[in-house]
Amino acid sequence: MRDLFHDHGLVFLRDQELSLTDERAMGSIAEDTRWMDATEQAALVARGDVSAAELVDAAVARIEATNEQLNAVAIEWFDTGDDAARAVPRGLPFGGVPTLLKDLSLHEAGRVLTNGNRVLRAAPPISSFDSELTLRFRQVGLVTLGRSTSSEMGSLPVTETAAYGVTRNPWSHNYTPGGSSGGAAAAVASGMVPVAHASDGGGSIRIPASCCGLVGLKPSQGRVSMAPDRPESILPVEFVVTRSVRDTAALLDAVAGPGIGDSVIAPAPSRPFADEVGADPGRLRIGLLDHRPGGAPIHADCVAAVTETAARLEGLGHIVEPAWPSSLEARSFDEQFFVLWATSRAVSLTRLGSMIGRPLTEDEVEGHNWAMAQFAKVLDAAAYAEALMAVSDFRRSTLSWWAGGYDLLLTPTLAQPPVRIGAMEPPADNPLQAMVYAGDFTGFTAQFNLTGQPAMSVPGCWNGAGLPIGVQLVADYGREDVLVRVASQLEAAFPWHDLHPVG
Repeated sequence: MRDLFHDHGLVFLRDQELSLTDERAMGSIAEDTRWMDATEQAALVARGDVSAAELVDAAVARIEATNEQLNAVAIEWFDTGDDAARAVPRGLPFGGVPTLLKDLSLHEAGRVLTNGNRVLRAAPPISSFDSELTLRFRQVGLVTLGRSTSSEMGSLPVTETAAYGVTRNPWSHNYTPGGSSGGAAAAVASGMVPVAHASDGGGSIRIPASCCGLVGLKPSQGRVSMAPDRPESILPVEFVVTRSVRDTAALLDAVAGPGIGDSVIAPAPSRPFADEVGADPGRLRIGLLDHRPGGAPIHADCVAAVTETAARLEGLGHIVEPAWPSSLEARSFDEQFFVLWATSRAVSLTRLGSMIGRPLTEDEVEGHNWAMAQFAKVLDAAAYAEALMAVSDFRRSTLSWWAGGYDLLLTPTLAQPPVRIGAMEPPADNPLQAMVYAGDFTGFTAQFNLTGQPAMSVPGCWNGAGLPIGVQLVADYGREDVLVRVASQLEAAFPWHDLHPVG
């Protein structure tokens, strides 16, 4: 039964197998595997139905056919992808599955990393080592075909850079796929690859997952190692965007765990996260936050998506009631986050300079990043320490809500549907206005970078313009298992796998 549930101009999935594309058999591996998740693609290789090299060649063909329209892949490594696929040992959980690394922070030895900056693109530095996560991707059989586009230094929730241009949403090319992992999400949502690396310092996994109709888990701080060169700050984490909850769970099993020198280490799960897929979560107590604390506006489409998801969860037997941590009402949150965010831009700018052997100048960096770095330079140590203390208070206050008896918090992922291309372009005389636009667009994600909690965006609905609207589930620290159980329960009852962009 193919069925669409329409309400207030939005489109919801209801107990159906649904497709917005004509799934005609094309007779080619590229088309036959286009919408398979990573688990299914790996199974093809394990059974001998296709070789790892054929799987990689199929992904390359899809990228070559699609990337001109979307600009999701910034740097291509097709020349060695086939050789890497042929070298993948048999029996690996994701043997031969093609993927992309985000063009931000994560190193692969012998490969280019530009962090979305135009100077580094013109004279690209070559990494001399592998990041721990890169090694773990390789160890489970993933084959990297290049780097996906990112906003410069990962600063904005859209992916539009002076270095690489505009990355577009596969669902409608006039809209953003989100950011800063916009290229990763556009590549997965368009069927180029089934899974792609992403990172999240203020929402950059969850934001593009919401904009592109994907699953985007921000793991607990300390779940995935940042070794060997990235500090264990309180904001960023590394992981992936996927099409399915089972891919998210299995990949978390594959890459989780500390690296050498890690001091922030999330508690080990009681069993593999993959075993949580389809497991009965029991009757959970879920708080519903359907508005922006403090009175900031939120789009009706986002309210409708989270309201419908709440009804679905009630229908699945959970208790859903209006409730949220009172700490989320604090208006000082924006100031605390900006101090930390701006400081991290200053540090990133210094690191970019070290990659090319000299400091970058104002005309070599996008205006909002330069302005944030300059703001950070006038902060004194006391101001930064005060922000850290405020964040500690915020974290403890927020987590006390979960300790008080709630299992999950349900929110919109974003305060607006995907915005049009160019919507965050600031006035020339006020580059920091871009951060104001970013705050208006988001509003529900950065809080949980500060607390270190796991949070997952899952598809909620598609609006009248055909754009995905995600919802966010937030669990207690270290409880990705609860997120996987409930997300897989939603996925089974209201499947989104067969809903694809046209074209």
